[in-house]
Amino acid sequence: MSEWAAKRFWKEASVTEADTGYGIALDGRPVKTPAKAALVVPTRALAQSIAAEWNAVAERIDPRVMPMTRSANAAIDKVAHQHAEVADMLAAYGETDLLCHRAIAPQELVLRQSEEWDPLLDWADSFLNARLMQTPGVIPADQDSVALERLRARVHAQDNFALTALHDLVSLSGSLIIGLAAQNGAYAPDMLWQTSRLDEAWQAELWGADDEAEQMAAIKRAAFLHAHEFFCLVSENSS
Repeated sequence: MSEWAAKRFWKEASVTEADTGYGIALDGRPVKTPAKAALVVPTRALAQSIAAEWNAVAERIDPRVMPMTRSANAAIDKVAHQHAEVADMLAAYGETDLLCHRAIAPQELVLRQSEEWDPLLDWADSFLNARLMQTPGVIPADQDSVALERLRARVHAQDNFALTALHDLVSLSGSLIIGLAAQNGAYAPDMLWQTSRLDEAWQAELWGADDEAEQMAAIKRAAFLHAHEFFCLVSENSS
């Protein structure tokens, strides 16, 4: 049974227990991913959130308003089969992390970057034992190989569901450190998102906001916050 049937055909979506976690059933029939794998997730909390999305369907299934289901599908159908490749891609952000590339002028922007980004680099140093170095502009920094390897090990150690969340947290923010800070609860997720948008906010203050850019930023912010929520549900103890 494909979960992407055009119209609602079930009365109730419910959570079921499985050998490796929790599944979702539609009138007792298990939901499968688009690739026909069992939609089984690691925590009851996530399964309940996915079931709520299915129960909220009115007439037609719209994946755009079922973000937990989409992320779970991605973890099972994609990340599970490309874990090493995805982890390598995300770990590589440490070599060119957004937080390391600093403006050289004007002084107000330099100070603002220092105020908002230095604490995150300090957190990575103390909590992750990985100090990344700053560099002017877009010039690549010669980062410490030991620090990069420690970050890489943390990324590779994540399971498929956590890595799915980290993918969006990092790719949307442009920062591996921001992604890991979000996962570890170092700062509020919305604050981390705003921190990743520091340069764009600066430009908007100077030249005014662009409506199209603001709309796109709002979409990305929602996706970032969803990725954090997905990770929190994945990380909750099953009960």
